[in-house]
Amino acid sequence: MSGLNPGQHDAVNTLSGPLLVLAGAGTGKTRVITFRIAKLIDTGVPRDRILGVTFTNKAANEMKERLGKMIGARKKAPAAHSKYQPKYKKNKAKAELEGAQPFISTFHSLCVNILRRRIEALGYPQRFAIYSRGDQESLARTVLREINVADKLLAPNQLLFHISNWKCKSMNPGDAITHSDTDRQHLAAVAYQRYQRQLKLMGAVDFDDLLLLTERLFDQHEDIRAEEAGRFDHLLIDEYQDTNQSQYRIVKALASEHRNLCVVGDDDQSIYGWRGAEVEHILSFHRDWPDAKVVRLEDNYRSTGKIIQFANTLIKFNSLRHDKVLKAARGGGLDPVIQQYPNETVEAQEVVRSIENRLKDHGREPRDFAILFRTNEQPRVFETELRKAKLPYILVGGMSFFDRKEVKDLLAYLRLVDETPDEISILRVINTPARGIGKKSIETLLNHSIQKKVPLWDLVTGAVSRPKLTSTTISGLNELTYHIEDIRVQAQSMSLVEMARTLIQTIGYRREIDRLYQEPEAREARWATVEQIVNALGEYEQSRKKPKLSSFLDKLLLGEQDTGDEKEKQLKKNAIALMTMHSAKGLEFPEVYLVGMEEGILPHHRSLEDDEAGVPEERRLCYVGVTRAEELLTLSLSLTRMKWGKPRDTVPSRFLYELTGKADHPDYTKKRGV
Repeated sequence: MSGLNPGQHDAVNTLSGPLLVLAGAGTGKTRVITFRIAKLIDTGVPRDRILGVTFTNKAANEMKERLGKMIGARKKAPAAHSKYQPKYKKNKAKAELEGAQPFISTFHSLCVNILRRRIEALGYPQRFAIYSRGDQESLARTVLREINVADKLLAPNQLLFHISNWKCKSMNPGDAITHSDTDRQHLAAVAYQRYQRQLKLMGAVDFDDLLLLTERLFDQHEDIRAEEAGRFDHLLIDEYQDTNQSQYRIVKALASEHRNLCVVGDDDQSIYGWRGAEVEHILSFHRDWPDAKVVRLEDNYRSTGKIIQFANTLIKFNSLRHDKVLKAARGGGLDPVIQQYPNETVEAQEVVRSIENRLKDHGREPRDFAILFRTNEQPRVFETELRKAKLPYILVGGMSFFDRKEVKDLLAYLRLVDETPDEISILRVINTPARGIGKKSIETLLNHSIQKKVPLWDLVTGAVSRPKLTSTTISGLNELTYHIEDIRVQAQSMSLVEMARTLIQTIGYRREIDRLYQEPEAREARWATVEQIVNALGEYEQSRKKPKLSSFLDKLLLGEQDTGDEKEKQLKKNAIALMTMHSAKGLEFPEVYLVGMEEGILPHHRSLEDDEAGVPEERRLCYVGVTRAEELLTLSLSLTRMKWGKPRDTVPSRFLYELTGKADHPDYTKKRGV
């Protein structure tokens, strides 16, 4: 406790009632959360009555690791003087159990945990499948085909964008139809209705459903809400500014009775409005919890004084925010630098040349540098110049592990072994590896499944009468059925790793890779991906006393929407990081380059249509970029930029004027139409 500053100390020692901790960039919020949990335990709160919720696996694991070092798994009786002791006396034996720990989880993992126990109340099977992004796209494509909507009018990824947006706002298909303003939105809403019906028929949910269905469960079943809320007496929420409507309502439902709710966040770093986050939740915390205490953490331990001055100057231009000012714990440092270049090629050349000089003359390592950009189109020219200079770099957030064919194939097989044979998984593996089942036969099976209202898997296995099929197709279906049933039997006496290895060998997956890819390097890369899945299964199995395949599949599929683990692996390399400002949130680098500081890029042209909400969020995004830098910050822009093969003049970002205290400049006011 002696290492905490006054604000941190106040937050850690406020142990009851609603508490809002406004934690500015680099002010040690994770430290405050872990210390506060340790303090609760020290004052007698049983460990398993504390729930901590984060947004990423990385944050959850970091919190668990820090807590483990602080509190261990030792037996600890409630302190004699504790005001909590009378309440928890009956649970004293439980609190002293060896290994009892606080429940630290992501929002999605928490909801899976609840739904696995309770989802049957909503008409879903207890062993529901969680659809990956690829599964969702397949279903979206099927739905659009059924209602005769062409890709040009509404593509599957566009439909999923609309559906996710509606679900994040807690809107069911009926609400979506009512609130549709355009023909395209109305089509999407009709498709949403069919999409959701198909999901439920197949006993499956998507990632947004995990939140939406938990919210619905609490709303429609008070007894379930009360029992789930009664599991905990203290609730701590990290990154509260990133909560969407469903998460906000779930938090209220869990904390409404004990009211021991601590939320930690920074409205100045709310940058995920495009995926449903509502900054209003942290701005209006007092509306829901009128007696809430507010603690401000303003001491920044990351950046120099000059960088913090830049950040403070910028963010003041957002009128709707909590009043707070970052204070640098470090010295003044070097002034941030603003550079302008003739075009984006020269910008990339000069940024790379600058990094080369810093590496050569200032003893820096490649990992000390980050080049941050607003859009995914920008890094191409920087990659070109870094390759020319032979400098190591990583493009953070490239192709997801879960987008790889081998991962999708094997996860589909594992679902079949786990006896959750949803339609998407069946269609993925029915002829992979090839077993003579053609597209026409698959269409026949699908049509028969729909007309006779029987599960597709029952047709595959022959549990119900099949339609007329070729002998080759029947042989292929019987082969698949035999393999799955045989593995299910063998799995009863095998470890999960042994089962997976046997499955891969039984279906001949290595032969399939060799058949599809001619180049040895490609074959080895694909086979290495297969090995990674088995390794992940092994790691999971070693970390659980009673490992279950269903729990592993949940854990792995939840990881798809949480890119933190993949990002962390990438950043371990000694390489220059290229990433979007969104991806950079939560990270820090000694030297940062913010590139493409132009109107239409930052702020993005889409945000300019909504000056009240869009531009303030872009300003917060710029603020996040600035506060990633520890020691040196460089901002750059191009005076011209190629558009459809022709150079076009650019306009400097309004944020450059704001950062430098020149908002009274004629170009700034003219550009904004003042």
